[in-house]
Amino acid sequence: MKRSLGVTLISCFYIIGALVLIFTAIFFNADADEFGIAYRFGLPNFPEQLFRVILAVASLILIYGYMGLKKWGFWLMIIYSFGFGLISYNLLSSHNQQPFIGNVSWSVIVLIYTFFVRKSFFLTEKDE
Repeated sequence: MKRSLGVTLISCFYIIGALVLIFTAIFFNADADEFGIAYRFGLPNFPEQLFRVILAVASLILIYGYMGLKKWGFWLMIIYSFGFGLISYNLLSSHNQQPFIGNVSWSVIVLIYTFFVRKSFFLTEKDE
């Protein structure tokens, strides 16, 4: 099965995001952000730089399955997008800042698109 352009673009954005997370964890003081990534995931006391690396590695694993049109990649993307969107929505209601609006919007876009192309993830070799 050929991967759709949307799945490829979403995957590329996540790969770039993972690389940025690793880069900022290594070369910058990640604790300087008002709302760190760990805080956004509801873990304000977790070490920020370690969380960035863990999230980046988890994202790369997720994208491997998503780009490969694996069933588990589909489900991980659905769970991640729903969870991160819900977290961002909750933070939006208490902080009313642009990063949270963007995160909610992106999560909704990814959820809708992934659901729209779901058949690509569940084809067997005989279906192709």
